[in-house]
Amino acid sequence: MKSLQEALLAVIAGSVMTMSAQAAMNYAGQPYAGVKVGQYSPDDVKDDAVSYGVYGGYKFTSNFGIEAEYLTTNDADAFNDSFEKSEYSADVYGLYGTYDYVFPNTGLYAKGRLGIAKNKIEVDYTDKLFPVFNENFSYSDTGVAGGLGLGYNITPMASVEAMYNFYPTIDSNDDREDLDSNGITLGAHYKF
Repeated sequence: MKSLQEALLAVIAGSVMTMSAQAAMNYAGQPYAGVKVGQYSPDDVKDDAVSYGVYGGYKFTSNFGIEAEYLTTNDADAFNDSFEKSEYSADVYGLYGTYDYVFPNTGLYAKGRLGIAKNKIEVDYTDKLFPVFNENFSYSDTGVAGGLGLGYNITPMASVEAMYNFYPTIDSNDDREDLDSNGITLGAHYKF
């Protein structure tokens, strides 16, 4: 009987320590890093670009944290006809404050983020009839950026999340309209 009680106490103590460790992983003082892929969508372009990047952050409490990201894209067509063509690519560098709401008794959470980012778009213009008019130029601006999304904690150490993101408007210095851009991303991150 005595060995049964000792075994039972050992199992209970081990369970409590495991639950405590898992609870600690979901709350304050938790860094994380991950990768993401998605779609970058500026206004008035022919094709959206494929985006990919890295992100990482630190949760100060179970709800509040800070997050940084770097996102880049492939080359995509902004315009293409018989006489001329324009391609673009983009880079986004951002720093955000985050808020997570964890739905009770599930691994599902809602995430919002708001901060500041630099949105840079590079354009390659090709004149198919007169190559002498070909040119490269870039636009960039820094401003308010953010996003809303849903995530799921696969394990206490790994999560996936889908987000809608908005990036800073790029103010045009010439006769062109200001350029708004947004995107969707799917990310996966590991918690340390």
